[in-house]
Amino acid sequence: MLLMCVHSLQAQQPGPLKSNADDNTLLWEISGNGLARPSYLFGTFHLLCKNDIHFSNALKRSLGNASVVYMELDMDDPAVFLGGLGMMSMKNGKKLKDLLTEEEYKRVDQFFKDSLKSSLGFFQGMKPMMLTSLVYPKLMPCETVTSVEDQLVKLAKENKKEVRGLETMAFQSSVFDSIPYKEQAGELLKTIDSLAKSKSLFDSMVRAYTNQDMTAIEHILTDDDFGMDGNQDLLLDKRNRNWVSQLKTIMHTEPVFVAVGAGHLPGKNGVIALLRKEGYTVRPVENR
Repeated sequence: MLLMCVHSLQAQQPGPLKSNADDNTLLWEISGNGLARPSYLFGTFHLLCKNDIHFSNALKRSLGNASVVYMELDMDDPAVFLGGLGMMSMKNGKKLKDLLTEEEYKRVDQFFKDSLKSSLGFFQGMKPMMLTSLVYPKLMPCETVTSVEDQLVKLAKENKKEVRGLETMAFQSSVFDSIPYKEQAGELLKTIDSLAKSKSLFDSMVRAYTNQDMTAIEHILTDDDFGMDGNQDLLLDKRNRNWVSQLKTIMHTEPVFVAVGAGHLPGKNGVIALLRKEGYTVRPVENR
C-alpha cells in the first residue's frame, strides 16, 4: 500500500533506521553538527511508470519523523504549476523553426504527428528542453506515467506534512534560459533521430534508479550521451551548493525530509558530499 497514515508510520519498527551495507541507496539520514534531531535526504526520479514506484517502510518512517517536506519546487502549490506554464516559452518570441534547418524541423514535426499525435505548431514557442521531456513518455513501457515527486506529495498530504520548495519556478526557468536554445534544439533532434539509443539510455537511467545504484547514476550523468555536455555545473553543481546553503539553516530549525532528483546526490559536488564537507554525518539507510 503506497500511502500510510501517521499513526501507522510511528507504530512501525521503533528505534533507529537500519544502515545500508553500502552507499547504494536513495535514502540518507543527516545528523550531527549540532542538529537536535536528524533530517533525511531522498533521491527522486522525474518520470517513472507508476507501478515502479514503491516506498519502503524506512522512507515512510523518515517522512513521518520530519516536520516539513522540502522538494526542488513547492509541488502542492497550484500557483507553481500555473506559473510554470507561463515560463515554458522561449524569450524574445523565439520559435523552434528559428533554431533548426527546414529539413530538421520537418523531422521533428513528423515525429510529433506520428508518435505524439499532435501538431508541432502548437508547441512552436516552447523551450526545446521542455519539448524533449514530451518525448520520454513514448519511450516507456506503461500506460500510466507519473513522477516520484507526485507520489511523495500524496504521501506528505496523507501525513499532514507541509511541502515547501528549495527553488522557485522562475529560478528553474532561468536555468533553462541560460542554456542556448539552439543547443537545446540540437538535443531534441538527437533524441528523436536516435530514438533506439535514447530509449536504451533512458532504460539504463530507470534501471540505475530502481536498483538504487548510486555509482551507476553518477556515471550516467557524466556520460556524454546523456546530453549534459558542459552544463553540469549549471544544472547540478551550483544548485546543489545553493540547496546545502539553505539546509544549513533549515535543518537547525526543524527536522526535514528533503526530496530532490537522484542525480543531485552522488559525486564530489553532490548534496551528500557537500553536507559532509559542512560537518554533518550523512548515513546511508536501508531502503528496501
